[in-house]
Amino acid sequence: MNRGKLGAMLCATFGLAIGFVFIDSGLDMDYVIPQRLFKLAAIVLGGICVATTSIIFQTIVGNRILTPAIMGYEAVYLLWQVMLLFIFGTQGLLWLGLTAQFFICIFLMLFYSWALHQSLLSRTHKDIFQLLLFGLVLTMVLGTVTQFIQLKISPGEFSVFQGLSYASFNRVQPQILMYALIAVVVVLWRVRNTLPILDVMNLGREQAMSLGVDHHHYVKLYLALIAVLVAISTSLIGPTAFMGVFIANIAYFFAKNYQHKFTLVIGCMVAIAIFLIAQILVEHVFNYKTTVSILINLVCGIYFLVLVVRARGMT
Repeated sequence: MNRGKLGAMLCATFGLAIGFVFIDSGLDMDYVIPQRLFKLAAIVLGGICVATTSIIFQTIVGNRILTPAIMGYEAVYLLWQVMLLFIFGTQGLLWLGLTAQFFICIFLMLFYSWALHQSLLSRTHKDIFQLLLFGLVLTMVLGTVTQFIQLKISPGEFSVFQGLSYASFNRVQPQILMYALIAVVVVLWRVRNTLPILDVMNLGREQAMSLGVDHHHYVKLYLALIAVLVAISTSLIGPTAFMGVFIANIAYFFAKNYQHKFTLVIGCMVAIAIFLIAQILVEHVFNYKTTVSILINLVCGIYFLVLVVRARGMT
């Protein structure tokens, strides 16, 4: 991809950001614009997290129609939230506070990722596909347990849980944005230092190992980094379901190659642009009568179905 197209995409994303901040704002610097700037920060961080996790995950598993959701990371987040409501009620959320919730989510997903590595990856002879199968089964089990607990909580607590289970930028709080920013910068720095490794791993497990890459080590590393970024994105905006598939494949289309220094940058811009468009539609077209999650899942879900049908038609 040439620099002209990359610059055009950057300008388009920047234009959407400016429009999001100032459309119908009345230049209210006391409340409206500061609140939108907080939402914009969450949109940027969330978009970076979703795009980075999806592209890296597809690289290590060698499949373009999978996202980290298949490993159960978001299911762990939802199970934690519903258990907290079931045991402590809505007061449990207030008691812990947003900062504690943020760090607990990161710890839970890291622990979940570590447990998968220790108990499954070593026993499946380092076969990533068997790990994906276990992840899919665990996702279904965790989802079933979450649904069962939902039946035991009160209607008010159920309403709170429903709000947490959809992607939204309206619940973003400034106090966790700084922690999220620091964590994202650290993870991206680590990813940047291993971009050549990702490019080699994109060739496949056998080819990467023949070129001297410790495939097992880097799979563990990248799954841990993915767990951190998924925890950040779900804590900030909630689960995003099929969005990662859409973003990654659009990034591949525009990049015209599989070098991660291009696909990751383009994917982040695409994700941010999608979030901005969805939020603008929710606020200024639908007047909050729908949600960002519904719009994103509708578009990305349809794209996912088309992608699966096309993939089957080519086999």
